[in-house]
Amino acid sequence: MAPDIPTLRRDFPTLAQIVNGHPLVYLDNAATTQKPQPVLDALNHYYRDTNANVHRASHALSGQATRAFEAARGKVARFINAPAPEQVIWTRGTTEAINLVAHSFGMHHLQAGDEIVLSTLEHHANIVPWQQVAAATGAVIKVIPLTAGAELDLEAAARLISPRTRLLAVGQVSNALGVINPVRELIAMAKSVGAVTLIDGAQAVGHLPVDVQSLDCDFYVFSGHKMFAPTGIGVLYGKREWLEKMPPWQTGGEMIKSVSFEHTSFGELPFKFEAGTPNIAGAIALGAAVDYLSGLDRAALARHEHKLLQQLLTGLAAMPDVHIIGRPQAGSVSFTIDEVHPQDLATLLDMQGIAVRTGHHCAMPLMQALGLEQGTIRASVAFYNTEQDIAALLAGIHKAREFF
Repeated sequence: MAPDIPTLRRDFPTLAQIVNGHPLVYLDNAATTQKPQPVLDALNHYYRDTNANVHRASHALSGQATRAFEAARGKVARFINAPAPEQVIWTRGTTEAINLVAHSFGMHHLQAGDEIVLSTLEHHANIVPWQQVAAATGAVIKVIPLTAGAELDLEAAARLISPRTRLLAVGQVSNALGVINPVRELIAMAKSVGAVTLIDGAQAVGHLPVDVQSLDCDFYVFSGHKMFAPTGIGVLYGKREWLEKMPPWQTGGEMIKSVSFEHTSFGELPFKFEAGTPNIAGAIALGAAVDYLSGLDRAALARHEHKLLQQLLTGLAAMPDVHIIGRPQAGSVSFTIDEVHPQDLATLLDMQGIAVRTGHHCAMPLMQALGLEQGTIRASVAFYNTEQDIAALLAGIHKAREFF
């Protein structure tokens, strides 16, 4: 049964806006998604009715806030099929989650000559932290190259992953190209040599079902704002065996068991990784986003998104001066137009109320590998987008081509 998209769109107030005299066509979902009313209500309810710090007081408001905060952790654990809620660590987002692993695992478990395997498709957030680890420890970074179709070369990956490999860190879905990476195969390769695995799921959780136990990855990271929750909240899932071995990254209040001037002992999971007052409202609202998504037929929504991508790809392919980059499968489509700078096109589209993204998409090594010095134009869909949105984008591109 096809989802009732017009009804679902009414849950997202921002989509009703008029921008530059036109109804908003929001196709920048890979950067951040819009928020449904239940998420907005959860934020409002916390600040209006239960605003208090968590875990630190015996009064009623603190108890209510703590119960909602920890209930959200449980919702996220079920959403990704984590074995236990304490294996879900709150972070500010994917970037902080990767940095936590880089500093707490990488700095303490990697040494000179160890190899870190990344991929050409990675977001800067899954490159720069590992460069810092390599510089500090003497570890070496190896990079999985692309095939001619701008997908990860599995044969090259099999050659790169060796007994010296200690860590594999790759994205599940490319934010720049919308390519779904073969993470199961890569995880299996890494495990065959005893390497630890981290999967960047920032672009996956809003589109695909995620089961961390089925994937058998050691770490999985994602951001709330990519899956209809607020900015400033994210998740690190980790296998217990590693989370218990890893020392805290940030220290201070909340994450301790006891403190004296002579000695500090740290708390149990998950608290030893959550120093200071957390983003309480963000975590609760992320729980509301999980509730919202879990109440929908996600398989039907995925089919709807696929239909939108095919409509967009077909329309772009019909324009002889447009070049689609790679083989998009989820969320995003990147393309270029002969003799047209991506930013110029985006400006003309914005004048028509159409929001897209341009540039390197925090993936400069990928753009360099593809010879795209100016980057690309990226249109990225969510389930609340419509065939009319795609038609408006294609019409806007036609107008821009005529203008140029």
